[in-house]
Parts: sequence; structure tokens; C-alpha cells
Amino acid sequence: MSQHTPTTKAPRVDGANIAILSAEWNGHINQRMVDSAAAALKEMGTKHQIFYVPGAVELTFGASQLIEASVFDAVIVFGTVIRGGTPHFDYVCQSVTQGITALNADCDTPVIFGVLTVDNEQDALDRAGGPHGDKGRECAEAALKMIAFQRQVQQL
Repeated sequence: MSQHTPTTKAPRVDGANIAILSAEWNGHINQRMVDSAAAALKEMGTKHQIFYVPGAVELTFGASQLIEASVFDAVIVFGTVIRGGTPHFDYVCQSVTQGITALNADCDTPVIFGVLTVDNEQDALDRAGGPHGDKGRECAEAALKMIAFQRQVQQL
């Protein structure tokens, strides 16, 4: 497996305010991503607030409420969905993916997708700061890049 290597460093975005939204379900994994994203944003001098919802399906509603508050320049959502022996995995993954995609298509605030969809807990841990990446930091950087992109487009 290859790890994504960013082509450019995350820009410093003056005055940015980012919401971090995490599912409580599989919280021991999600919290690693939340903590990493918060540390990265703090390191880059970016204001942020952390919020929680019960599960991955609720991330779409939570993100939409944070967008409607009109105080955040981006929303990062974190969740972990682990495959089980029932079709529940497929429904949850489809719901959260379609929900966040719809928000990105319909809203003016970028929503960064930090939802791990994995076969087992170890795969999630490996991606949440383990040997296969640091999804929290990656999402923080993506949020800053999208805010910078949006500001660039608004200058046209």
C-alpha cells in the first residue's frame, strides 16, 4: 500500500476557523484523528473547535448544522466504520459518503472527509497515526488547502 504524499505544504490561512466533528462510535480510533488534527491546526496557528455526534451517519447532519452556523471556514468530519458480518457496513458507508458529498456539492463551506472505512480495527489504527498514515493531520492540511483555494477563487 502506498501512502499519500502531499505535493505542497498546507498554507497558513489567516483568520481561519475550522470545526472538527467526530463520531463517538469507535471513539478510541476517532479521538486519535481528532487529537492529531487539532495539534496540526494549533501548530499552524489556526483556530478550531471540536464537536461530537453519536455515530458516522450523524456526521452529515452535524456538519450541516455547523455550516449553517456560518462561523466556520471548513468542517472536518472523523469517523470509523469497521466491516462486520452484516450489510450494515455498506449502508453506513454509503450514507455518510453520499451525505458529505452532497454537502460539498451544495454548500459554500468545504467538508473534509476523514471517515475510515476498513475491514478491521487494526487497519483503522494503522491509518489513524500508525504505519499507513496520519488521517488527522492529512485532513487538517486538506482543510487549510481548501480554504486557501476558496479564497483564491473568490478573488477572480
